[in-house]
Amino acid sequence: MVSAVTEESRPAAEEPGRQAAPQSPDHIAEALRARIRSGEFAPASRLPTQRELAEQFGASRAAIRHALAQLQREGYLGSRGRGAPAQVTAPAPDTPRSADVELADRIALAFQAEHVSIDAFSLTTETLNSALAAPLIAVSAGELRPRSISVRVLLPSPGIHPAFPRLVSDPADPRPITRLQRITRTFSASLRHQLGSLAERGLVQEVKVEIRTVEVTPLQKLYLLNDLEALTGYYQVVTRTVEFENEELEIYDVLGLSSKIFRASRDKDSRDEQDAAFVAESRLWFESLWSTIAEPVTLG
Repeated sequence: MVSAVTEESRPAAEEPGRQAAPQSPDHIAEALRARIRSGEFAPASRLPTQRELAEQFGASRAAIRHALAQLQREGYLGSRGRGAPAQVTAPAPDTPRSADVELADRIALAFQAEHVSIDAFSLTTETLNSALAAPLIAVSAGELRPRSISVRVLLPSPGIHPAFPRLVSDPADPRPITRLQRITRTFSASLRHQLGSLAERGLVQEVKVEIRTVEVTPLQKLYLLNDLEALTGYYQVVTRTVEFENEELEIYDVLGLSSKIFRASRDKDSRDEQDAAFVAESRLWFESLWSTIAEPVTLG
């Protein structure tokens, strides 16, 4: 991220006599973020209206709303009244956000592309399902129109005995694993159904969802978006009580939705070579599992 206003961070439409090319919500948010940090938009001041911002950036009102919502979640903007311009607040520190928030934001931006691709390696697909909710609604409403969507998911094989979850008092008790497998089947089936319905309804020309398994316990999660971004987070083991078949079980488990996510990008605006290398290496790692030891899974 940049800390001062530069020629690249300003929308092109602000230059006299120059017509701005349409910009993505991510680029709009970055430009506004830079102007807030530089003091051009001071705390307690108001941004231009959505209509004015749309004209400045040569973007749709929907793209402006996405950008403003992202800045609000990051703490740069306060809550907005109906029709009122957004108010600037103190900038939030650059700290990783929880998986449910960060992944939802990044996938929403990824769905702005003509061809959407998501590769995921995780314990279940719960976080991915949650992050896809808003973009799928936007596609159904005609606000987003990707031509193709490709999703590949790697999950732990149901045939292994994973390191977690496990019963605190008896690691050999099969009930936590049975519970995990049911959750995985539920979310995986939901993922296939929701994405597949977009093609069945003629909203997206081509939709492909593939799920494979590997005989490992995931210690971290990884998401690759449009071959441009890598999002990764660690599974931290916690003790918690869950209900299963009318019984309360104290288990060692992981909380995927609240794990912190770290992001690396290799898009054309990124100048960080290490980020680009991380994305490329993450892609090679995923492909190495997918094309060798991963096995297709059939959901009942």
